[in-house]
Amino acid sequence: MESNKKYWKGLEELNNTPDFVEKNKHEFAEPIPIEEILSGTGLMAKTPRRNFLKALGFGVGAVSLAACEKVPVHKSIPYLIKPEEVTPGVANYYTSSYDGHAILVKTREGRPIKIEGNPSDILSKGGVNALAQASVLELYDVNRLQNPVINKAETSWSAVDGFVKQQLSLIKAGGKKIRLVTSTVNSPSTLAVINDFVKAYPTAKHINYDAVSYTGIIQANQNSFGKAVLPHYRFDKADVIVSFGADFLGSWISQAEFMNQYVSNRNAKSLEAKKMSRHIQFETGMSLTGTNADVRIPIKPSEEGVALINLYNEISGTTLPGSKKLANNSIADTAITLAAKELLAAKGKALVVAGSNDVATQVLVNAINAKLGAYGTTIDLDNVSNQYAGNDAEMVELISDMAKGDVDAIFFLNANPAYDYYKAKDFTAALAKVKLKVSFSDHGGNGEGNQTIGDETSSLCDVIAPNHHYLESWGDAEVISGYYTIVQPTINPVYNTRQAEQSLLIWADAPVKDYYTYVRNNWDSSILAKGGLSGQKGWETLLQTGSVKAAEKPAGSYSFSKDLNAVATTILNQSNKITASGSDVELQVYQSSVMRDGKKANNPWLQELPEPVSKVTWDNFAAIAPKYGEKLNLKEGDVVKITVDGYSVSLPVLFQPGQAQGTVSVALGYGRTLAGPVGNGVGQNAFPFLTNVNGTFQTSSVAKMESTGEVSILAQTQTHHSYEGRSVIQETTFAEYKKNPAAGTRKNNEKKVYTLWDEYERPQYNWVMAIDLNACTGCGACVVACNAENNIPVVGKDEVRRRREMHWIRIDRYYSFNDNVTKEKEINKLDNLDHVSVVYQPMLCQHCDHAPCETVCPVLATVHSSEGLNHMAYNRCIGTRYCANNCPYKVRRFNWFNYWNDSRFDNYLNNEHTQLVLNPDVTTRFRGVMEKCSMCIQRIQAGKLKAKIEKRSVKDGDIKVACQQTCPTNAIIFGNVNDPESEVAKALKSERTYYVLEELDVQPGIGYQVKVRNTQPTVA
Repeated sequence: MESNKKYWKGLEELNNTPDFVEKNKHEFAEPIPIEEILSGTGLMAKTPRRNFLKALGFGVGAVSLAACEKVPVHKSIPYLIKPEEVTPGVANYYTSSYDGHAILVKTREGRPIKIEGNPSDILSKGGVNALAQASVLELYDVNRLQNPVINKAETSWSAVDGFVKQQLSLIKAGGKKIRLVTSTVNSPSTLAVINDFVKAYPTAKHINYDAVSYTGIIQANQNSFGKAVLPHYRFDKADVIVSFGADFLGSWISQAEFMNQYVSNRNAKSLEAKKMSRHIQFETGMSLTGTNADVRIPIKPSEEGVALINLYNEISGTTLPGSKKLANNSIADTAITLAAKELLAAKGKALVVAGSNDVATQVLVNAINAKLGAYGTTIDLDNVSNQYAGNDAEMVELISDMAKGDVDAIFFLNANPAYDYYKAKDFTAALAKVKLKVSFSDHGGNGEGNQTIGDETSSLCDVIAPNHHYLESWGDAEVISGYYTIVQPTINPVYNTRQAEQSLLIWADAPVKDYYTYVRNNWDSSILAKGGLSGQKGWETLLQTGSVKAAEKPAGSYSFSKDLNAVATTILNQSNKITASGSDVELQVYQSSVMRDGKKANNPWLQELPEPVSKVTWDNFAAIAPKYGEKLNLKEGDVVKITVDGYSVSLPVLFQPGQAQGTVSVALGYGRTLAGPVGNGVGQNAFPFLTNVNGTFQTSSVAKMESTGEVSILAQTQTHHSYEGRSVIQETTFAEYKKNPAAGTRKNNEKKVYTLWDEYERPQYNWVMAIDLNACTGCGACVVACNAENNIPVVGKDEVRRRREMHWIRIDRYYSFNDNVTKEKEINKLDNLDHVSVVYQPMLCQHCDHAPCETVCPVLATVHSSEGLNHMAYNRCIGTRYCANNCPYKVRRFNWFNYWNDSRFDNYLNNEHTQLVLNPDVTTRFRGVMEKCSMCIQRIQAGKLKAKIEKRSVKDGDIKVACQQTCPTNAIIFGNVNDPESEVAKALKSERTYYVLEELDVQPGIGYQVKVRNTQPTVA
């Protein structure tokens, strides 16, 4: 964009700290420990040349030539009777559903190994997020409960059924309460099972409990419009979006769906039509959504309510109680005034959302949206979301009833309140008074004497009836009213588990106890017809497509007439309560887009996925503004103790540009104690920082924060690689783009090029890629998809700290600001760090035509193919790492260990069950071998083979690489540039296309499209 734009990955790069300089000035980030290797082989003294070469061959070859190691031969045994649907070496795909999104499950020889997006899914249009991609790994987790449990001892299902039915019979006769606590259930068949269970036991009641609650929105709609629902938001229909702390591209409600909607108004197609939505974000901590906003304004939690009151006043022309200027935040005041004008100008195509769980705040948001004509356009109150239905008041009432001894039986399904309820001690004490406690948890650990105890809640239960993994299950979902998806098993149960619904049917003595039959009957009787299907043929069609869509309900008419004076007063009172004074700090707890509420804490793919903004792995942290940290004499990595109402956690400090001054943000979902060996003890539990205010659980409070004097280095990946100050991001504004579509690109078309490389024709295939920086939100789904597809190992926190992460694709995050003042002023006063903008850039092997890695490899382990790809021959690599040093993009990874056969990595992927997730089309690499992105060569070969069998040429779209296939925003396009009609060829012809480090003339095979921001207000 402007010539004074400055980009930097982290504060250490901006400040050019001595540690940053030291780590990036050497040839390699870390030398090979030759001394250690030689001492390990007994050759440390005088080393004869022959023995030294032997050490290099089998020591550095345990560090660099392990591919030559002799391995045991295992004879394969052919099928005696081959299953009809299985062809060895050929993948099968089955439809299923994850969180209500239709997906495809890739299986090999009966093993699910990969989750793919289903193009028929109307929500994410064929994309899936990182959590869905990582979910297949949990199927093979050896820490899943492998048998039912009574009183912490494994037993049989018949024993469990006898015990539970006997207890329920006694409780039914006594008339005491029975409670079934679940996370939100949006499965029509599961809800029907629960209803049948309640009919069998009339004192039973179903309670939806969500660790991160949306009760505020649901109750606000009840108060405003008489409908206790979570609306279906339509970001794709909004020209102007204003968000107050709602991380809708990250963890708020429906990530993959909202990303797809949001980017549809900002991608290449939209830009070519000269259209782009405008997004303004007000928030405390830097969220994934905030980093993608056109304008981002940091505000304290205590300022959010006042800002919304001021926005309503500007839009409506009235003056509500509590209207006042924000103290020391004139930028926010100005932004509110401007946002109101833009929203009014976009009436009917405007949307305001808030992440608060406060009912009064959400009522005020409803009033604003009603003034803007959002209902029936950008907000759907008729075809609503069923993704969250938790009721905070019901959970509080349950604990009160248990404490009084009124509840005699309780069941937990996908709920873990002993960990994630804000008053877990009160819950635990009350639970002890319940006679029959049953958990359906399928994960957990072992206690003393190898007792099977499950997770934090199931460890307190009498019975654990472990549920199937969803890939072993039958089921369905209706996350949006009228949109139904099917869940079908892709493998027989790995362990001796049983579907929770079947257990409930058995215990209720239902006439149909087989859950497949139950689901089928439910669809035959009511759901298939909604999608125009019927009978056996309709059922088979459903299993092939994965979903049906009923006709949408017409938009109703909604008017807001509630008196807002009392609402504004309530908001103001709450704002005053969370306003910090003196040395106190305003605390905000939030869900990261990676770890969410902590249910997936034992998944190593997610633990090692860098959090998109901070790029921290394996930990949560205390995020504070750099200027605020300087004021408190803190340094990054210093451990601080944060205390609210007697509960304390100690966390390392992270200096987060864009964080509101005087605030600290802490992620939920960490601090598990019984998640399993991967998740146990990772980070600290922030759920007790939640507060119950006016009947809903709130995420903001006043805290005390003090230094402990300790230091803990975070495993942060962002500055592990340096471009030595070279510019790799190109950016422009929407206003400039409309004048000149090539705005922002820096090209020198008149340069004279001299080359040492021979040029070769590629008459048939020339595989290339295009990445649209305007479509990439930085979510990281592509990273996990690549892990699953290419058998990339997990290395753990300590190895990440050593700069040894193995991801083939990384998402670089760049901060920037306008350099209108001197660098010295920026660094010393830290003024500009409150208002930084962010750009994400997926970075992987560029498959350069003039690849500098190829010319320095002494054994030709990395070579160029006739189809434009840079290949790696693993069994030829001797691990010199010259290629990594000569790669300007720093995208090559070195195997410091044999991760697949090393006891130090047992908790990650090195065990017999977890390795069942490995893709048999991709070899696992050995210690001492270099690896990097292969452009999913196995997929390319499979696509070409299929076309050959079908006696045709490869068509555009036949081959999709893993990162492309999963991307919810279609930011990545792969294909054959020799085909002028291919999507990738058209994308690379865009005026926005540029190549990273083009000045080096390595001729990369990946083109990027310039980042465009809609920074200019739509009104004067």
